[in-house]
Amino acid sequence: MDKEFVLGLDIGTTSAKAVLFQRDGQVVAEQEQCYPTYHEKIDWAEQNPDEIERACRFVIQALIKKSKIPVSRWICGGISAAMHSLICVNEEIEALSPAMIWADRRSMSQAYQLTISHSHLYDKTGTPLHPMSPLAKLMWLKENKLETFQQTAYFISIKEYIIYKWFGEKVIDYSIASATGLFNIHTFCWEEESLKLAGISSHQLFTLVDPTFVLHNFRPEVAKNIMLPAGFRFVLGASDGPLANLGIGAIHTNDVAITIGTSGAIRRFTSTPDIESQKQTFCYAFTKDLWIVGGPTNNGGNVLEWMKAFFDHKYTHEQLLVDASKSSIGANGLLCLPYLHGERAPLWDANAKGTFIGINPTHTRHDFVRSALEGVIFSLYHVADSMLPSDEQTITSLYASGGFARSPLWLQIVADVFSKEVIVPKSHQSSAWGAAWLALYALDEVSSLQHIKPHIPIEQTIYPNKKNHKAYEQLFSIYQSLAVTLRYTFDDITKFQQLREEVDEDD
Repeated sequence: MDKEFVLGLDIGTTSAKAVLFQRDGQVVAEQEQCYPTYHEKIDWAEQNPDEIERACRFVIQALIKKSKIPVSRWICGGISAAMHSLICVNEEIEALSPAMIWADRRSMSQAYQLTISHSHLYDKTGTPLHPMSPLAKLMWLKENKLETFQQTAYFISIKEYIIYKWFGEKVIDYSIASATGLFNIHTFCWEEESLKLAGISSHQLFTLVDPTFVLHNFRPEVAKNIMLPAGFRFVLGASDGPLANLGIGAIHTNDVAITIGTSGAIRRFTSTPDIESQKQTFCYAFTKDLWIVGGPTNNGGNVLEWMKAFFDHKYTHEQLLVDASKSSIGANGLLCLPYLHGERAPLWDANAKGTFIGINPTHTRHDFVRSALEGVIFSLYHVADSMLPSDEQTITSLYASGGFARSPLWLQIVADVFSKEVIVPKSHQSSAWGAAWLALYALDEVSSLQHIKPHIPIEQTIYPNKKNHKAYEQLFSIYQSLAVTLRYTFDDITKFQQLREEVDEDD
């Protein structure tokens, strides 16, 4: 029987997912394994790279058992991964440090100094100067963990770590490299000015390759452990952002994808590097012909998770969403700036704080939850306002992916805020499908990346309510104004917290 199934492996922030697809995009089976994030100190966010590598093995093993489809009928596999992680390794590619992930904010001071003295680096790299960036992380390591920094042979991401463990290849794809702040999106080379600031050389980074790079040398012991044949073909793939756009069908310039999982993002493809003058969005290379433009928010599903903990752990996410539906548009006059974890685009302010404005005695749990959901969407609409600055750059199609796409209420809020139809695929594993399709393309199993559109099963289309949009327009105007004016207040609160910590240490 002909091979007709393809594997997508998605290495995310909170979990690894393995998804088996038919060639028409239908999901056959999926498996997920979570792993923890460790917060040794305030603003630190680290993960154990070996825990993540083991999780990736487990999800494929479990998927094989769960699907009951012989691997002899699997064509290939593609790999997606979250961006901005940084691991120090020795010559044998053994970890000398945990993985610092995108949420790690310890390098706020270094990122701030970059904005003051080297803001032009954004024009070269397309990476905003922010603590999420491995460039800022490297500068922090150099200044604070000098011994580890000096002992490090290579500085790599979690994806590179796993690729080496499985295939022995020292390679990095353009999109993961683009998110480091060390890669020039115009020349497709490591950026010398960034390397100098980081205090490293290009020899301490892996080799840059196209995302269609085929990984041939599957280590026999790993293949046997995972229960795949030694000759099984994996394709390197890319980062989760562009692959989510590909996997959901948002592949033309005015196709825009919104993804909300733990955090959130809004993105579109472009055929040329699109550097935004106010430096509020990112521009990462995908291939030498495609770039991805957009902005991430630190605050997505994690805001709902916080609401759950704040009110009572006995509430499930589903119950909170039902509660939110009992409130009205605008949450009865309650407005939320959802910056619980600082904020990336478009503020790029790690000191930003979550805020509820307009609280009165009549507000209930229903209002607070709805306000938080609306705030998350306002934050993405705020990014879109920066990402599509001209009248010519309008959204023609809006696609939704990620865990939030399971919520009819949250999808309706998106449609009403943006005043656009929202297209929702049947599978929420868009990054995995994008990785799988890219693998098929790399192996000449399909003719083009664009040809994926007919192979994306669509669940539904959500239509906007024009009356609701008018109300949201007024609310967003207030939201946008507050987001800007409260930035100084956020900084003052941070300074106060730092002062209190110093007093506590003295005591």
